[in-house]
Amino acid sequence: MAPPWGEESNMSIDTKPAPAARNGTRAPARAATPRRKPEAATTARKPRSRAARVPVDKRGVILSAALGLFSRFGLHGTTVDQVAARAGVSKSNLLYHFANKEELYVATLRDLLDVWLEPLRAFRADQDPREAIADYIRAKLALSRDRPDASRLFCLEMIQGAPLLRDDLARELRELVATKSAVIRAWVSAGRLAPVAPHHLVFALWATTQHYADFAVQIQAITGRTLDDPAFFEEAVANVQRIVLDGVTVQAAGTQAMAALAATGGAPAPARRRAAAARA
Repeated sequence: MAPPWGEESNMSIDTKPAPAARNGTRAPARAATPRRKPEAATTARKPRSRAARVPVDKRGVILSAALGLFSRFGLHGTTVDQVAARAGVSKSNLLYHFANKEELYVATLRDLLDVWLEPLRAFRADQDPREAIADYIRAKLALSRDRPDASRLFCLEMIQGAPLLRDDLARELRELVATKSAVIRAWVSAGRLAPVAPHHLVFALWATTQHYADFAVQIQAITGRTLDDPAFFEEAVANVQRIVLDGVTVQAAGTQAMAALAATGGAPAPARRRAAAARA
């Protein structure tokens, strides 16, 4: 049976028929409910994180890969293909940043040289020399722990006569050591440091701290430990600091005598006499 109000063929699909009233008469039709559009937030793409927006430093990745290979196999034992594979880049992409293997090798050496010399650049005449030297020892041992391959590559280049780095050594390294040697002389002249030839102090600091990187295998064979062991690292720092600082610390009783020796280059009289005899 058709409903008492008849058929409505034009009814919207969103309009529902109103229920019949109890007395059998037709109730007023309900207003059509408008359709809701999907919210934009549900379809909007989430913004990328900051890390995702930062481009990869391919040059730095290539230098890091090159350092690991050059420090183990040297210049002639390493190929461009090996470096590219380790860096995760194509050979053509590597050669876009570095024209050839020799250029990559020199760039790697300059990069590590800059890192290894950074602690020495911190020396200032207004510092307490004991604190400055102690901080330098800790910083260099930390580099020996964290970047041993850098020290090994530099050592390998020096053993071979530094054919590709000689100009940098004669210019940048020599100038830096000369500048910091003046700081050490100022400490000695002020009686804050025992008489010592600055160059030899710098050489001793380099040799002592970088030994833990260049001869890590030997150290581990003897002690069964490496600088990666926090306790052994602190033990190494404390002992190297004490050995060096006890040798360059001014003793209260001899402060004036030591300051007077500074004017002669820091060498005791017997040493000066032996040097004069050798020259003769």
